[in-house]
Amino acid sequence: MEGGISTSIQVQEEIMGVDELDVSRQAKSKHRKKYPSCEVGLSDSVDHLVEPKDFVNFTQFSLDYIDKEEKPFGKSPSRFGGQQSLEEREKSFYARNQTLHCGFVKGPEGSPSTGFDLDANDKTYMNTCKVVVSSCIFGNSDFLRRPTRKRISEYSKKNVCFVMFVDEQTLSKLSLEGNFPDDGGYIGLWKIVVVRNLPYKDMRRTGKVPKFLSHRLFPSSMYSIWLDSKMRLNTDPMLILEYFLWRMRSEYAISNHYDRHCVWEEVLQNKRLNKYNHSAIDEQFNFYQSDGLTKFDPSDPNNPIPSYVPEGSFIVRAHTPMSNLFSCLWFNEVDRFTSRDQLSFAYTYLKLRRMNPDRPFFLNMFKDCERRALAKLFRHKAVPSPPPAR
Repeated sequence: MEGGISTSIQVQEEIMGVDELDVSRQAKSKHRKKYPSCEVGLSDSVDHLVEPKDFVNFTQFSLDYIDKEEKPFGKSPSRFGGQQSLEEREKSFYARNQTLHCGFVKGPEGSPSTGFDLDANDKTYMNTCKVVVSSCIFGNSDFLRRPTRKRISEYSKKNVCFVMFVDEQTLSKLSLEGNFPDDGGYIGLWKIVVVRNLPYKDMRRTGKVPKFLSHRLFPSSMYSIWLDSKMRLNTDPMLILEYFLWRMRSEYAISNHYDRHCVWEEVLQNKRLNKYNHSAIDEQFNFYQSDGLTKFDPSDPNNPIPSYVPEGSFIVRAHTPMSNLFSCLWFNEVDRFTSRDQLSFAYTYLKLRRMNPDRPFFLNMFKDCERRALAKLFRHKAVPSPPPAR
């Protein structure tokens, strides 16, 4: 429902999902590419899942986070991401005991909040979470898509936190659409957490806070699964953890892009579709090339990952030091440059590897068809206009 009037396309997509709807559209267009799902070898049940005893034997070091900046850079106001210098940025890529920028940076005493303000009761609840599935809707950009309850085990319903972050505008719209939180703040399995005072005008950039910083929002959690709001979860989260992390001995899992594998291609596509200000894209891309980013060569057997462009709508993480560091570094890139995180993924990952040759980061880049098997894909309700150059 949009403004009280439903369109046929929106209704069809809500009922069928993009995968099914595209099939009917493809009958009218023989040239449209098909991106089917594929079989994922999940366990049959969560009843006998056991976390491997040696799973935590990853690279170990200690991370602390900059909480406050007493003197904002120049005359600039305090920022949620802080005022990280290029020197600080460079040093932050070393996998060692350190204190780094990772969002939630406050200004001097008495200065206004830098944003992403949460209710104290919600914070208390989030501190209890050990395994988290999270998503967000800001700026009323999507419908609320509830996980398929019959596919979620009783164990996960009791032990996994399902948290949907929304702003006040989205919460109001959800109510108009008939989605009212119950007395406990739930709509279906989703615990609705309202974010006030959004840290960025760009809703996409604001969405990167829960997407990348789950280890900061849920400080007691051991694992998290990020689900973009355009997807409806159809798979038990514990089965997802077992398959993509425990079985693969990985601490971070993300799928490759369904069509593009080189950052050069992603840059051109973002410009072609006017996804962001072209000058800002060029500034970011030129910076990355000057710091060693090269084209993806699919014929190179030494590629550390099968693609330099991810499909970042589904991320599975263990909250290990290396996973947390990578998440902070990736967030800092979308805070510093454009909010198009597919442009910064490869650069961040490759630079982290290059600067820590003896400290491995176990990243599992899985096939996009597997992502499509785990959740039903829909289209966003609305696409915000690309922001102007900053």
